[in-house]
Amino acid sequence: MSELTLTLIRLGFLVVLWLFVLSAVSVIRSDMFGARVDPAKQRPGRAAKQPRPPKPAKQPKPRRGDRHAPRSLVVTDGPNEGQSAALADAPILIGRGTDAAIRLDDDYVSTRHARVATNGEQWFVEDLGSTNGTYLGHQRVTAPTPIGAGTAIRIGKTVLELRR
Repeated sequence: MSELTLTLIRLGFLVVLWLFVLSAVSVIRSDMFGARVDPAKQRPGRAAKQPRPPKPAKQPKPRRGDRHAPRSLVVTDGPNEGQSAALADAPILIGRGTDAAIRLDDDYVSTRHARVATNGEQWFVEDLGSTNGTYLGHQRVTAPTPIGAGTAIRIGKTVLELRR
């Protein structure tokens, strides 16, 4: 091989290596500080393109006959087992951040990972653009998804569920 060919291969390898390093730094930055929102790209009066759960009505007061309605979100498996949050405080933010109602010490959980909210009749789980995803059973959550009492929500190595 000629000297020019070897030099071009070395430069190409160096460019690919730097692209990998910069993309890894970008992923780590977005996981630690959240995704950057560019207001110039959003249309005025429009929100970001993330799916939202249906608008929550006023917090529903449990009816006397509604004994089967879930009352809390509980960590059933993982590093924070036993931790819980009352559903009266909906919407509930789940993640590693200090503003999360359920703060998880799990390396696979993003700062603002998921949210559990209600529309007054049904509870929904929504992934907030996390790196590793949110799962109901083995199904990845890509949009606000209805959940019921006893349904396992997996976030990283942690499992949560709605309890009565």
